[in-house]
Amino acid sequence: MKSIFKWFFIIGGVFLVLIIAAVIIIPQFIDVKKYKPMIEQKVVEATGRSFTLGDDIDVSVFPWVGVKLTDLQLGNPVGYNEKSMVSVKNFEVRLKVMPLLSKRIEVKTFVLEGPVIYLEKLKNGKANWQGIGAKQEKKAVAEKKTEKPSSEKGLPIAALQVDNFSITNGQLIYVDQGADVKKEISDLNLTLENISLENPIGISFAAMIDGKPVSLKGTAGPIGKEPGKGTMAIDVVVKALEELEITLKGNIIDSLTSQAFDLELAISSFSPRKLLAALDQSFPVQTKDPKALDAVSLKARLKGNPASVSLSEGEIQLDDSKLIFSASAKEFLKPNLKFDLQLDEIDLDRYLPEPPAKEETSGAGGTAPSKKAESAESSKKKTDYGPLRKLILDGKVKVGKLKAHGAIIENVDVHILAKNGIITIDPLGLNLYQGSVASKVELNVQKSNPRTKVTIDAKGIQAGPLMKDALQKELIEGTLKTNIELSMTGETPDMIKQTLTGKGEVFFIDGAIIGIDLANVVRNVKSSFGMGEQLAEKPRTDFAELKIPFTAKNGLVNTNGASLISPLIRVLVTGKINLVKELLDLRVEPKFVATLKGQGDTEQRSGLMVPVLITGSFSDPKIRPDLKGMLGSGVTPDAEGLKQILGTEEGQKEKVESVKEDVKKQIKSLFQGLTN
Repeated sequence: MKSIFKWFFIIGGVFLVLIIAAVIIIPQFIDVKKYKPMIEQKVVEATGRSFTLGDDIDVSVFPWVGVKLTDLQLGNPVGYNEKSMVSVKNFEVRLKVMPLLSKRIEVKTFVLEGPVIYLEKLKNGKANWQGIGAKQEKKAVAEKKTEKPSSEKGLPIAALQVDNFSITNGQLIYVDQGADVKKEISDLNLTLENISLENPIGISFAAMIDGKPVSLKGTAGPIGKEPGKGTMAIDVVVKALEELEITLKGNIIDSLTSQAFDLELAISSFSPRKLLAALDQSFPVQTKDPKALDAVSLKARLKGNPASVSLSEGEIQLDDSKLIFSASAKEFLKPNLKFDLQLDEIDLDRYLPEPPAKEETSGAGGTAPSKKAESAESSKKKTDYGPLRKLILDGKVKVGKLKAHGAIIENVDVHILAKNGIITIDPLGLNLYQGSVASKVELNVQKSNPRTKVTIDAKGIQAGPLMKDALQKELIEGTLKTNIELSMTGETPDMIKQTLTGKGEVFFIDGAIIGIDLANVVRNVKSSFGMGEQLAEKPRTDFAELKIPFTAKNGLVNTNGASLISPLIRVLVTGKINLVKELLDLRVEPKFVATLKGQGDTEQRSGLMVPVLITGSFSDPKIRPDLKGMLGSGVTPDAEGLKQILGTEEGQKEKVESVKEDVKKQIKSLFQGLTN
């Protein structure tokens, strides 16, 4: 028995020596170059393209199975600019033999040097990558149909170790002749370190994209023996154009099954202006402040799976503004959204473009919509509110301080809810110029025409500073209080005006109307008729109280009961405003209740009336002082006194027209201030 084992060992040893000798000696005596035509032919058959190898071919068998090839060329079809679609200067791979017996792959070297890939699309749309290996693909599909499903799980290898994996000096060129576009990636270098199934893989990538530097460094993995299952960590940093740096860190969980992720994203502060300049692109918006959008950063945590996604711990720094945010989404077909935004402060005027120059309009009614514009509005395609009917939304927005169009708003608090086609904003609250606004908005899109309800409750607002900042106009001063309820149907301005219905009251105290002096019209009669000393100061009508109650129905606004009260004068305004036809029909009746001469005059002048009729269109109001009403009031100055002031009958007509124009000018300037 011992002799049998002895001979077995001797014979086995001899075979082992012969195998080793063959592995070492055979490559020295066999000319592998004679197989070059066969290799080239096999590649041609597989790809359908011409293929050539360089003459420098090196093959080794032991202890490393390896091959080294040079000057690989995969050709282009006829009609393309470049001869080769793919070329490689050097290719080398070496792996250990013995570990293969136990399903362990140990690669010493995998190097691809100087690969060039040229992709081109002709004007007729045909691309050079189309049709590669078409026959082989059909064959593979046919074979796949006959394959039996494998019961094996995971990789068919027990372990993987790669010492050196690198791609150096790579190049990718894309040309689209039809679009006249050329893109190029050059100086491409990729290195993977510590490639294995059990440990994270080091990644180092750098390239020039159209001459602009891009790089990526970090780690990914471990992959595990069953790729796509378990948790794979990612920690990478991407840099681009020496301006942008993005960090992504976290885990990808069961990428082939649950497809979940939990990642932290951070974008370091960068200048969008400088980034676009580095891309040779002009900045798309000309902001009022040329330094706006010069510093932006972002960080957030992203979690999700195919059913839902969420953002948390979010923070955006935009110049001097800081936004803290969180958001989530699920039921994507609806979708079901939720968000919470908290902004400390922002000056929106910095980011708005410069307003275009106003075009002058010729003739009366120049601002009224033309028939062509009205026709275009009526033929406008109907809005599809289907997505809004499915939308589920719960959003909150808070802003500490906001500046827009010169107006400063503080403590903005907004809560938006949407479900079943009803969108509610409640509350919509803010502080404004020492006052506050509490509002509620409801938009119902369950039917084809949206219905809107708005309530506004404001109090304590200083109207003068608000008008100066927001409109750059001095129209009215005083403390404002409002209570308004409105409803409307439709989506176009014309439809909204036709259906506007509601009621409300606008109330000012301790203020003044700027641009018209109602008292001076009759207080200094000579001045009113162009005979006295003209005041250098801007005309104004001071008041203790200005109340404007109104009701509206289907675009017709009734202002009965509007009144102004001051120590000297009372004004009552009655009439209607037609929003649909943009017409005015108002009567303004001022009434003096104190003296006319000012200080030192003890005589009461109550009962003196100067009615003013305001008619016509919004764009061209007609102002008519009612002199007959003034003369028929029965108080001084009486008809005879006025006649003496006016002079002879020949001069009366001219001077009466003068006072009409003076009053008309003051009142019309007020309306222009309100509408411009």
